[in-house]
Amino acid sequence: MTKILNYIWRGWMMLLGAFLTIILGIPVLLFSIKKEHYRYAYFFIRLWCFGMFYGMGFRYELINLTDKKIDKNQQYVFISNHTSIMDVMLPCILMPNHPLCYVGKKELVKIPIFGTVYKRICVMVDRTSARSRADVYRRCEERMEEGQSIVIFPEGGVPDDTSVLLDSFKDGAFILASKHQSPITVFTFVGLKEMFPFNYSKGYPGKVKVYFNDIMQPDQSVAMLKAEAHSKMKNILQTAI
Repeated sequence: MTKILNYIWRGWMMLLGAFLTIILGIPVLLFSIKKEHYRYAYFFIRLWCFGMFYGMGFRYELINLTDKKIDKNQQYVFISNHTSIMDVMLPCILMPNHPLCYVGKKELVKIPIFGTVYKRICVMVDRTSARSRADVYRRCEERMEEGQSIVIFPEGGVPDDTSVLLDSFKDGAFILASKHQSPITVFTFVGLKEMFPFNYSKGYPGKVKVYFNDIMQPDQSVAMLKAEAHSKMKNILQTAI
């Protein structure tokens, strides 16, 4: 019975996503034509994220582990752990004053309707292509020059092995932050791995804990930034078990 309810719940996600994409996708497409209007498109992108997150029965509790404040006039590289598709909604919900651009998988462009909007708001990467991966930095830098902040999940994807607490980090987010001299906002999401896993027969609505770990300045080497960010996230995840 529980599995049946979970499949119905996932079906509701598909219907909700289609409805919100059709309704909100049109203004996103219109306002993303001109670079200077992207902040207006971002308003509707945030509405989509709120609708998906809360519409699926989730809510969140923000726990600040730092007294540092996010400056609405500063661009950032936003990083967090990645265990669920619902992780994608949270950065937009958490960052109202910073139009975000995601680094995302090219395969998602194939999804009807959603794919059209997706390619407007993301820097897409073909992870099988070294050329595509290398070109991500240039395209992200262009987006940052246009005033956008960048979201990168440094694990590079969700590990197939669900026992992995936090996968090793790729260099991309830290290279980008260093090149552009943009601070890194470090968040850790706790709960979504169990609440909304990629196993469609499992999951449940509930409250996600969002830990705001730190704002890291790009004044160290890429290796040191990566190690420090990984340690901050892993310490939270180990404590939360």
